[in-house]
Amino acid sequence: MSRDRDAEMAAIRSVHRITGRINTGTTLAETLELIVDAVVDGAGFSVAVVNYLHPEGVYEAVALAGSEEARAALLGTRYPREELEEYLGRAEEWGQLRYLPHERHSDHIHSWVPDEVPGGDGVPEDERWHPLDALFAPLRAPGGELVGILGVDLPTDGRRPGPLQRELLEMLAAQAGIAIDNANLVEALQRERRHLAASEEAFRLAFDGAGTGMCMMNLDGDETARMSRVNPALCELLGRTEPELVSKRVADLLHPDDVDRARLAFAAALTHEGTPVRDYEVRCVRGDGRAIWIAVTMSIVAGPPAFAILQVQDITGRKATEADLVRRASRDPLTGLANRDALAAPLAAAIRRAHAGQARSALLFCDLDDFKVVNDTLGHDAGDAVLVAVAERLRALVRPGDTVARLGGDEFVVLAGDGPDAAGAASGGLDVAAVAALVDRIESAVSSPVVHDGHVIRVQVSVGAAVIDDTAQDAVAVLRAADRAMYQVKGHRHGRGMTDRVTAHGERAGASGGIPLLRLAEAEKA
Repeated sequence: MSRDRDAEMAAIRSVHRITGRINTGTTLAETLELIVDAVVDGAGFSVAVVNYLHPEGVYEAVALAGSEEARAALLGTRYPREELEEYLGRAEEWGQLRYLPHERHSDHIHSWVPDEVPGGDGVPEDERWHPLDALFAPLRAPGGELVGILGVDLPTDGRRPGPLQRELLEMLAAQAGIAIDNANLVEALQRERRHLAASEEAFRLAFDGAGTGMCMMNLDGDETARMSRVNPALCELLGRTEPELVSKRVADLLHPDDVDRARLAFAAALTHEGTPVRDYEVRCVRGDGRAIWIAVTMSIVAGPPAFAILQVQDITGRKATEADLVRRASRDPLTGLANRDALAAPLAAAIRRAHAGQARSALLFCDLDDFKVVNDTLGHDAGDAVLVAVAERLRALVRPGDTVARLGGDEFVVLAGDGPDAAGAASGGLDVAAVAALVDRIESAVSSPVVHDGHVIRVQVSVGAAVIDDTAQDAVAVLRAADRAMYQVKGHRHGRGMTDRVTAHGERAGASGGIPLLRLAEAEKA
């Protein structure tokens, strides 16, 4: 599970790094090289090639990264559009991707075949990448037109790509298609400007006919800047008419929380320092009131008067995907509880509050007794059902500000602090009695039977608690103290029975359990 979580976090970082990098090219050729370099650097493939679709309907391998041998074999190769797309028609559809297994390989299409696939040792045969396997990602402009085909080969782990790697490649291909389309448009505009041959009508056709939302904005230093010209694609994206857009300040279209950040970015652009192409991601408000995320590429054109051309893309879907990746990386996939990584922030905050004298908290370490018996006798499906039921019961017992996490296996923790209890009543401050009462409720809730597939399953839980006060050193010490307390509980249960409840000061505090409640200083001596 830790390996999967690390892979997802690495994927999130790759998405941010790659999408930012491929939009920095100032020419089409540079953009294409940035795309293949980014794939090899961050998408988990050793070879990447872009087959660019020329206006005359011919694909050409124009950029390749990762293998000098492949570069020598493929660069400059041209394929008639019908021939290459017919070849891809034989592929399996992996969402937007096209996978050609080695059984469907054809020698009629010029290709490069590696001698071997590195990294495949130990990979099962049915998961291993074959030297004749091939994977392609169509590159499309915002309007859906094909602008090229990205081919990738030699996954770095020697395996056929799994769902996460495929999803990342799809996201990258979507951004690459937009970057190529933008580069085509920017090159066209720059070429026309260099040659001084572009008429207003030609510009109007390119501007108004672009599938990307575009506008022109004067860089006159006025913080109340307005767009002087917008195209139909931008009107559709923002759900507003052209007169409405040119009559409003740019700040009026932004999400209130992003106005200050956008104003700083605009002020930096007015200095005319650094790159003439700047990328921003902000939220704006559509005419229907819905907030969307947009990616803005601002190309500054020197004056006088200086002005900027803004290209605007709706990236709400990409942002939602990134947020989902973050959520999955911080949640236990079986129970939906916070995982060990997600526990770190609230636990660190509880320690800081304790040191500041603001509040005390307690960490309860919960370990199911004889859970292995459930898996061994009824199977892992039954064990999973028990874990989900326990998670739901723990979640129902705590207050809104408390945290329930699954550390792995049958280990759970509850981070409880001062505040109202689950019923909404004030706790009057965290003390031994309050923690003991919570432990009682946990034991009672967990011991209730779980019905699964006709079986009535009963489990018990051992709970160890550690008070988080000004003696707490760090999160590791708190977890260690609660874990030790939990093992003392198991000793009571398997040795002398459950007859004593030990307080933080070693005094008996009732006879309804046997959970040692330790202060951190005492736990370190245990």
